[in-house]
Amino acid sequence: MLAGLSPARRRLVLGLLAALLVGALAVAAAVLVPRLTTDAPVPVSQADPGPVLLVPGYGGSTTGLQALADVLTAAGRDATVVPVPGDGTGDLEASAEVLGQAVDAALARTGASTVDVVGYSAGGVVARLWAADGGAAQARRILTLGSPHHGTTVADLAGSLAPDQCPTACQQLETSSDLLRRLNAGDETPTGPTWVSVWTQDDQTVTPPDSARLDGALNLTVQSVCADSTVGHGQLPTDPLVQGIVVAELASGQPVELGPADCARLSS
Repeated sequence: MLAGLSPARRRLVLGLLAALLVGALAVAAAVLVPRLTTDAPVPVSQADPGPVLLVPGYGGSTTGLQALADVLTAAGRDATVVPVPGDGTGDLEASAEVLGQAVDAALARTGASTVDVVGYSAGGVVARLWAADGGAAQARRILTLGSPHHGTTVADLAGSLAPDQCPTACQQLETSSDLLRRLNAGDETPTGPTWVSVWTQDDQTVTPPDSARLDGALNLTVQSVCADSTVGHGQLPTDPLVQGIVVAELASGQPVELGPADCARLSS
């Protein structure tokens, strides 16, 4: 094509092509270089425990979690229960936004650099939604307690038999919900906090109970510590053994692999 042009026109066309090529390379550099040079997420320091925020589950009751918060306070921690909107039956993503606001307030109030978060039942899913939306950089440790990370067949049953009795959070906790599919599609435990998931094999609300298992977390069943424990889902925040496990796993330093040797000590 260029051969048919006069020397002057050929130089003009080549100059324009060169300018376009330089512009394209500049755009590519502007887009790609920040991606290549942006620091990758790093684990949050475990050295200095900050305040603890406890997130209620479906239904929004704070009574049981307040008992756990009192135990954490007695152990020397600054512990606060975060009420969730809609009695915990509304959009779990809206609850995650409320958790984010509570975290910012707790950090401003205490001057700490990070928080620990305890999410009970659906509150654990709320904690994960918050972490996935940037909260992971503010969390030292996230502990979930009997949380349906992969849904519960109880919600499936409610959604199929009585859909008018299965509000938004119930629908989001179905085993095939879009929210859980998105949340579990990538890394279940984003870099930043240390993750711990505690649950009971006797759970009849989160079914199957191992829906609480999180890839990349320290996964701990109550029965792996005390084999004879019969604690159910609703008892998790108030059972002395479970409270002892939570206090131990939120202590300074790294979480510990608890086992039968710790049963008597943690149950007292």
